[in-house]
Amino acid sequence: MKNTMIDARVLAKGVMVLSVLALAACSALPDKPVRATQYDFGPGAVTAPPANPGAALPPLALADVESAGVLEGSTAVLYRLAYADAQQLRPYAQARWSMPPAQLVRQRLRDRLSERRPVLNAGESASLVRTEGSLPLVLRVELAEFTHLFQSPTASTGLVRLRVTLVDDTPAGEKLLAQRQFIVQRDAPSADASGGARALAAATDAAALEIDQWLTTVAR
Repeated sequence: MKNTMIDARVLAKGVMVLSVLALAACSALPDKPVRATQYDFGPGAVTAPPANPGAALPPLALADVESAGVLEGSTAVLYRLAYADAQQLRPYAQARWSMPPAQLVRQRLRDRLSERRPVLNAGESASLVRTEGSLPLVLRVELAEFTHLFQSPTASTGLVRLRVTLVDDTPAGEKLLAQRQFIVQRDAPSADASGGARALAAATDAAALEIDQWLTTVAR
């Protein structure tokens, strides 16, 4: 009987030890990876502008927006600390764009330009030779800067810098008509990835408006 009681105590202690070890093993397991938050520019216009064919401008071909360096193909939301080291680009660890910024910029620019004119992809414009007799002008855009810029730990802006070139696609080749750089900043509502995304969306919208207005002065 005594041996039986000792065995029971030993067994109980063994179960307790195993339970403690199991709990320790569970606590040592890595946490489930946190999925990065994805941002875009929001829904844009929710109602179509009224049609006014009489005021429509000539068609325009919009090429793919180009980017280089770290911006090329990346979906990282980037920021700079101008007060510490403005030359260093830093990515937010848990924030991503829904697509590369160049594609987001082109999408929003096309939305703006198409309010007053037909906007085609660059590859589509060749079909107009048979119907219109000439190719539309081609707009080329290079995205040079697209960052959340901190002037201080609490003050920041969304900074967009674009180099825009308008060319005439003639039988002899492309003819440069105009070129301009657009630099737009908009205040960020908060000092984090969400605030930076909102500021960059607002800066892109403002840049698209400036480009639209510029085109009316340089396009045929």
